[in-house]
This record gives sequence, structure tokens and C-alpha cells, in this order.
Amino acid sequence: MSAPVSSSPATLFERLGGRPRLQHLLKYFYADVRQHTEIAPIFAANITDWPAHLEKIADFWSGALGGPVLYRGAMPMKHVPLGLEERHFQAWLGLWSRHCRAHLAPTEAGELIAVAETVGQRLRQIVALHGHPPGSLGPTN
Repeated sequence: MSAPVSSSPATLFERLGGRPRLQHLLKYFYADVRQHTEIAPIFAANITDWPAHLEKIADFWSGALGGPVLYRGAMPMKHVPLGLEERHFQAWLGLWSRHCRAHLAPTEAGELIAVAETVGQRLRQIVALHGHPPGSLGPTN
């Protein structure tokens, strides 16, 4: 007798290894973000509690990847007052791509990169519509 066949394919969240693997990726990714010349200053000015921020980010990605929906809030709007420019998006996405490829299997890395690019495009549009001039930063924890 064969094992029962699942009626739905595993989510990207499950295929990544769930929250533990997601947190592993985020830990190393944000360690590099905090050192990056273009985007580290934005994070340093706005994030005071890194452990709490990483948990919140893991909550966001969990839901975005088909896992438990734990994030509460308006993630895109938190980015509006940061004065983000295209160079910031490119830096973030470049680091994300590098870390996904270093820490994940090729198929999952490609899918996670694609999700991040979609999120990035949405953020670009929202920032363009509602953006404030650089320098009007507010806390995002």
C-alpha cells in the first residue's frame, strides 16, 4: 500500500524548512545588511531592537511564503518615510539574491528571489506615490 498523496503541493515556506530555516537566512542576510554602505545607515537610524525586528521580519516572510500568517501591520507604509531610492532597493535585492543562493537549494532560492522582487516592485510603487523627502526618517520597529 502506498502513502497517501497530498492534495496540495508543499508551500515555499515548507520547502525552505519552515521558520527555523527562514530565520537562519534572515540572520545572515541582515548581518550583511547592517554592514552595507548604502543601506546600513537606514537600518541603523530606524531599528533599535534587532532581535524583535528579525522576529517581525520572519513573521512577514512566513505569510508571504505560504506559512503561518503572523505579521500584523502595514509593511509597505513603514517604508514610505525612509527616503528610499532605487539604489537602496538594488542593494537590498542584490544582498537578498546572494544570500538566497548561498543558503538555499537552487529552486527555492529562485522562487524566494522572485517573491522579493515582486515585494520590492510593490514597495517602489508605494514609495513613489506616498514618498517623503529623504531625511524625514521615523522609527520602523
